[in-house]
Amino acid sequence: MLEASWLRRLGVGVAALLAAAAAVGVARSNHSAEPVSPAWPNGPVTLVVTFPPGGGTDTLARRLADRLHHKLGQPFVVENRSGASGNIGAQAVARSKADGYTLLVANSSYAINPAVFSELGFDPANDLTGVINIAYVPSVIVTAPESPWPDLLSAIEAGRGQAPESGVPAYASCGNGTPQHLAAGMLNRSTGSQWLHVPYRGCGPALIDVLSGTVGLGVVTASSALPHIAAGNLRALAVTSAQRSALLPDTPTIAELGVTGYELNQWHGLLAPTGTPNEVMAQIRKAVSDLLAEPTMQHELRSMGYDLPQETPESFPEIIQSDLKRFAEAARGIDLTMN
Repeated sequence: MLEASWLRRLGVGVAALLAAAAAVGVARSNHSAEPVSPAWPNGPVTLVVTFPPGGGTDTLARRLADRLHHKLGQPFVVENRSGASGNIGAQAVARSKADGYTLLVANSSYAINPAVFSELGFDPANDLTGVINIAYVPSVIVTAPESPWPDLLSAIEAGRGQAPESGVPAYASCGNGTPQHLAAGMLNRSTGSQWLHVPYRGCGPALIDVLSGTVGLGVVTASSALPHIAAGNLRALAVTSAQRSALLPDTPTIAELGVTGYELNQWHGLLAPTGTPNEVMAQIRKAVSDLLAEPTMQHELRSMGYDLPQETPESFPEIIQSDLKRFAEAARGIDLTMN
């Protein structure tokens, strides 16, 4: 009787242990069966460009889309949504699904626009997050070979009214509120110069009037001016980046010429709606980083007039946040909408 009771208790205990083991096995099986985010991309990716077709940002985006398509085997579609200095395209991406399949291709104007527009339609500090910087392009101050200013310092002196025989220089920019407008405004403010602003609808039209001598100076992207400088039709006086550009290694920086701390280097990068999963952001960064590491791609970017980024991809969000604050401070006292 005692032995039978003991055997019954032993049987119950063994059954309980087996049931517990089975439950653990089911739990582990269920855990391993949890859905895993598919590798990015597993479908078409849209790159929204904030400027019209044919410009520098658009050309860069199309080159990137083509190379990513061949590298990853999925379509990369460039969609131009221009207007309001990039705000229309940025707003569209900010309102899109945060899944890595709609990305923004923008430049430093993104961080300048809060100082230009009272209403953007989105929050640039919080609604979009930087994924990776693709390339830099500094601005360059140029003039025609026969202009009265042999160097930047003489043009600055003329702008201070200390060289009246030369007149106060006027400068052509790529447009109101552009990085080139801000670059010249920062220079005026730092040096006490009073260059007169003549905005154009793009760097190309601005260069036409500098080449003809209609406007004495141009503040334009180095990539747009490079062919004219190489042909001897323009003289480069200074670049706006902190270090000399690989595109124009013989051209001094503005800081080198005595304007301590001066720097404005225009970035071109990818941004995604905030909330895009971290694993997707990491996959995008890796795909683009691997592409930028290829010698062929590096050669293509340099031939297009771009400098390659040296910072880590993960630092791009910090660069954007820093520029939002820095450009807001720089814009104080500079009317970025004034002709």
